[in-house]
Amino acid sequence: MEEAFVDSAPIRSLLDRAAGLDGEAGDPRLKAIMRDLLDAAARVIVRHDVSESEFWGAIKYLQNSAGEIGLIVPGIGLEHFMDLYLDAKDAAAGLTGGTPRTIEGPLYVAGAPLVEGFDVNLTDDPDDTTSLYMTGQVKGPDGEPVAGAIMHVWHANSKGWYSHFDPTTEQTPFNNRRRIKLGADGRYAFRSKMPKGYSVPPGGATDILMQAVGRHGNRPAHVHFFIEAPGYRQLTTQINFGDDPFAHDDFAFGTRAGLLPVPMRQGDSASITFDFELQRARHAEDEQLSTRARAEA
Repeated sequence: MEEAFVDSAPIRSLLDRAAGLDGEAGDPRLKAIMRDLLDAAARVIVRHDVSESEFWGAIKYLQNSAGEIGLIVPGIGLEHFMDLYLDAKDAAAGLTGGTPRTIEGPLYVAGAPLVEGFDVNLTDDPDDTTSLYMTGQVKGPDGEPVAGAIMHVWHANSKGWYSHFDPTTEQTPFNNRRRIKLGADGRYAFRSKMPKGYSVPPGGATDILMQAVGRHGNRPAHVHFFIEAPGYRQLTTQINFGDDPFAHDDFAFGTRAGLLPVPMRQGDSASITFDFELQRARHAEDEQLSTRARAEA
């Protein structure tokens, strides 16, 4: 079957009606996006001669994968694509510089304790694994310290589990999670335990998909950050540990140049010095987190 089949009058009419284009009700932008999505899906079916069994097998996979959508989206590169798209829009608008953005991932939890001061402790975990000490400064585009910034920090524990999502239930809800209010000098320092990289749940929807396309589902050890401050653009980023074996082969495509510090390891401790650079906000909404749905403890 030729792909031109999708352009035939009956199919165009079907897709127009399915997207609501034959009526005045509804959201025009959503209807236009829906029409393009349906068109793209129809063309994939025709181009690859998708069988009825394959079609309904895909639908069943989607039905069974709802609990792992937050892993599947980064795993198939769409979350990283959004970063690249936003980078390209910034470049077209003449906006350059600043610490690179990268994926948020699905494991942020809103409402972490807000703490102030230098040398903050993130962990409630008494385990005897390697301690992590991280320090640096949040600066603006001219090198000025960013006063009054709030740094959200979250990462996995030494077993690769995130609090709130840990099936062992051994962690407190906000273990390795804090919001740190920085002072006038924009400097931060926190202590926790060295996180471990993780893999997607074995046998789960993401694992099934990764194996089907010949890929793995591993992430390197990393630490996530949101940074927000009045007058500056909110930053969503993370550092991947540069000496992790998956640092350059992250299944979620979270690795970016400039975000790969190598911890200085000595005995049972490790340290990282890392500065963040924010861009100035052009509009009030630049200062805000996206409206993405996030977990709450």
